[in-house]
Amino acid sequence: AQALIADLAERLTPRDAEILDAVWEHRVLTTDQLTAIFFPSVHRARHRLLALHELRALDRFRPWAPTGSRPWHWFLGPAGAHHLAAQRGITPAELRYRPDSAASIALSSRLTHQVGVNEFFTQLHATARRTKGSAVTAWWPERRCAALWGDLARPDAYGRWTEDGHTLDFFLEHDTGTEPLSRVVAKLDGYAALAEATGITTPVLFWLPNPTREANLRKLMTSAT
Repeated sequence: AQALIADLAERLTPRDAEILDAVWEHRVLTTDQLTAIFFPSVHRARHRLLALHELRALDRFRPWAPTGSRPWHWFLGPAGAHHLAAQRGITPAELRYRPDSAASIALSSRLTHQVGVNEFFTQLHATARRTKGSAVTAWWPERRCAALWGDLARPDAYGRWTEDGHTLDFFLEHDTGTEPLSRVVAKLDGYAALAEATGITTPVLFWLPNPTREANLRKLMTSAT
């Protein structure tokens, strides 16, 4: 195992290291998402991701689809987990890595939601790469947010967008249309409590699946105020 880790460390590029950090932090990212964040083309992405897979730095699965095929979903592989743990002076277990990660992620009822949250930030990264003076300077996943603010609010993610010297912090609520809108609106109470406790008012961005649900949410919010 030590020889495998040492060999991996010699082969990793700075971009590879960022990719391993990203898939660990955000649990699962698709080929297209990793392309948008890190690569100039999907061809280059596929070639390098396959190499990392062969090195066992990354692992992958393809969710079942009733028709057609889904993209590869990438997550941290065993060698990648050992590498990240060694970099931090901890064990893979302390890194929260599990050998059965593929099953736990692939079979998770929250997979679609997780990929959706990551897609939002992927598109922000893609926009930043095309827009001079723009950058995603923070992207914290749900578990990190829960550790910091979970007693009051549990956002799906926290982000910071910078453009032309201006910075906007925000919480993301990714709504997939599976819960009553009344429950979505009720989440604002937690954010209000968080703002009161910290003295910092941070915008909450609700990302909804369609214009009709957005319009209905706006009506409900208006009637609740």
